[in-house]
Amino acid sequence: MKKVIITGSNGLLGQSLLNLLLKNKDVYDVYGFSKGKNRSGREDFKYSSIDITNKILLTDAILKIKPDFIVNTAAMTNVDACEDAKETCNELNVLAVESLKDVSKKLKIHLIHISTDFIFDGKKGYYKESDIPNPLSYYGESKLKSEQVLLDSEIDFTILRTILVYGKVFDMSRSNIVLWVKEMLENNKEITIVDDQYRMPTYVEELALACKVVIDKKAKGIFNISSDKLLSVFEIAQEIAEVFNLSKDLIKPISTKTLNQKALRPAKTGFDLTKTNKELGFKTNSFKIDLQKFKETLS
Repeated sequence: MKKVIITGSNGLLGQSLLNLLLKNKDVYDVYGFSKGKNRSGREDFKYSSIDITNKILLTDAILKIKPDFIVNTAAMTNVDACEDAKETCNELNVLAVESLKDVSKKLKIHLIHISTDFIFDGKKGYYKESDIPNPLSYYGESKLKSEQVLLDSEIDFTILRTILVYGKVFDMSRSNIVLWVKEMLENNKEITIVDDQYRMPTYVEELALACKVVIDKKAKGIFNISSDKLLSVFEIAQEIAEVFNLSKDLIKPISTKTLNQKALRPAKTGFDLTKTNKELGFKTNSFKIDLQKFKETLS
């Protein structure tokens, strides 16, 4: 049995990974950590309501369980909110990772951590794992610091960098681009979407599967996880309309500068997925294929 703690188990990735691992209860002994009540809609795992920024409570809970793996899906990911609440962002995105690193060292736990394309400045696109980061926002800076915590450590770790994660789980605290575009178009509402930012969106089920592959292979290091083609956010919205048979005419392009967002966004991110395909043996799909898979789960 592999003993696995999932932090942020109430979130989109947390719940998706729970559901995936719990299909094999004879292989994975699963523990969920999140704030507040268990929102996953299932009771067949061990849940603890824990604020992971509380180092003492977090460490005590992990010492009792003695897991083989921790998958840290907890993070503050609202990019503009991170600019407004830097201390809160730092507590969850950096200091909590230091706590997880410390207890992982003590118990020889393999720590799997989720990071982001926002550690890059977006000047080139199709970033490799080895490219030099240069974040434009405090959110990106905090995630880069969290990576550095692990890179400077002596523990077994894996960093999975990802982009614009979408999907649906039981009880969601926030929406994502696919659900938002779909809902707006279904309600016949016109939406404005930036056409000068480029991304490679990630279906949460694929990201959960990548976490499972890392656990099964005990793969270490940094890996990129996303769909396989760079699209403008405007093109992403158009593909959502196409797959869900909704009106593209309601989608209007705008430029980033008209938004006056608090935090700067990188213009063009996207990943080179060569290492992921080769070393993890993880085959990535086009956004359209993943979107079709997602559509089938909603019917």
